[in-house]
Amino acid sequence: MPTINDFLALDIRVGRIISAEDFPEARKPAYKLTIDFGPDIGTRRSSAQITKHYEKDELVGRIVLCVVNFPPRQVGPFVSEVLTLGVPDGDGGCVLIAPDRDVPVGGRLY
Repeated sequence: MPTINDFLALDIRVGRIISAEDFPEARKPAYKLTIDFGPDIGTRRSSAQITKHYEKDELVGRIVLCVVNFPPRQVGPFVSEVLTLGVPDGDGGCVLIAPDRDVPVGGRLY
């Protein structure tokens, strides 16, 4: 069973999407996101399979939660540096997780 220390080992931060691009080389429909986590972490990139519920233009400026301390992962020709968090809808599509208020980027989930 996981412990609180296992949870605390995850560094989950608030970020703001600053760009979203098509990712036609991905096996499943996805976007390439650039996310700002503030001055301490800077910007990181993420591949996210969220095309079912989100258009690129509506993602820019959106607040998201991401795991920022996983090792980078190669996704086809793209290196995904953070894991953007979401939950499945009733049909298996991904719905992003985000705070219900505007909060500063870089904040850590606790």
